[in-house]
Amino acid sequence: MATDRLTGIEVFVRAIRLGGLSAAARELHMSPAMAARHLNALEQRLGTTLVNRTTRKLALTEAGAAYLEKMERLLGDLGEAEAEARAQSASVEGLLRVSAPAAFGVAHLAGLVHDFHRLHPAVTVELGLNDRYVDLLEERWDVAIRIGRLADSNLVARKLADVSMCVCASPAYLDRNGVPVSLADLERHDCLAYTLSLETGRSHWNFGRDGARQVAVHGSLHANNGELLVRSALTGQGIVYGPRFLVADALAQGLLVELDLGVELVELGGIHAVTHRTRRPAAKTRAWIDFLSQRMKTAARNW
Repeated sequence: MATDRLTGIEVFVRAIRLGGLSAAARELHMSPAMAARHLNALEQRLGTTLVNRTTRKLALTEAGAAYLEKMERLLGDLGEAEAEARAQSASVEGLLRVSAPAAFGVAHLAGLVHDFHRLHPAVTVELGLNDRYVDLLEERWDVAIRIGRLADSNLVARKLADVSMCVCASPAYLDRNGVPVSLADLERHDCLAYTLSLETGRSHWNFGRDGARQVAVHGSLHANNGELLVRSALTGQGIVYGPRFLVADALAQGLLVELDLGVELVELGGIHAVTHRTRRPAAKTRAWIDFLSQRMKTAARNW
C-alpha cells in the first residue's frame, strides 16, 4: 500500500511537470494505462480531484496545486535522504565537476582541492571558474558554489558560510583623494564597479541591509571579476565595495583600509553549495560538500 501511494504521488508530480501522463509513464517505465490507474487511485484515496484531464493537457485543480507543492518538497527530501544513506557506504571516486565564481575559486578553492584530494585520492576535481549563472543539469555540473540570496526552487542548497561586505581603498589612494566618511562623499571618488552585481554596479551602489539606500557612483574601471577590482584597488586606482572574503588578507596586512561611511552595508547573503533537486548527489559530491562546509566555517572566522 505504501509503495502504491508513493508511485501515485510520483505519477502525479511527473505528469504535471512533464506535461502529460504518457511522458510520466515513460519516465517511470510503466504503461500510460498503469499511470492513469495510479493517479485515479491517489485521487480516490484523497477523496478529491487533483487534475482535470482533457485530450490535450492536464489542468491542476485548486486542491491539486496545493498538493503538488507539498509533494514536490516531499519527493525532493526523500531523494536527498536516500542519497545520504547511499553515500555512507558508496565509494568516493570519479570525476567531480564543481562550478564556482572566479574570484572566490582563486582565493579559496585552489588549496582546498589539494587537501580534498589527499583525503579522497580516487576523486579528480574539475573546477569551472565563471561568474555567470550556470545551469547544473544542462552543463552537467555536480555541484555549484553560489554567493548571495538563492531563488531557484529546483536547487538543494547547503549554506557554507555567511558573507559580509566591505568598502575599502589603499592608503595611497586615500592620501591622494581624502577619506570619504558618508555616502554623499562617494560621489566625488573613483568607485570601481562590479558589472555583474545589482548591488555594487557601474551606476549606483546600494546600502542598508536590504539595499534600499542607493548612491550614484562613477569610476575609471568597470569589470566582471571581483579579484581584478581588488587588485586595482591595491594599486591605488579607487574604492572597492565587495565581499570581505576577497579583501580580508589585504586588510590584515594594511594594504587596504576599511572605510566607515556611517551606514549599514548591503546584506549579500551566504556562500552555498547547491545541487539540482532532481539529481541525487553521488558519494563524491556529498564528500566534497561535507569537506567544504567544515573548511569554510573555519575560514570564515577570519573574514
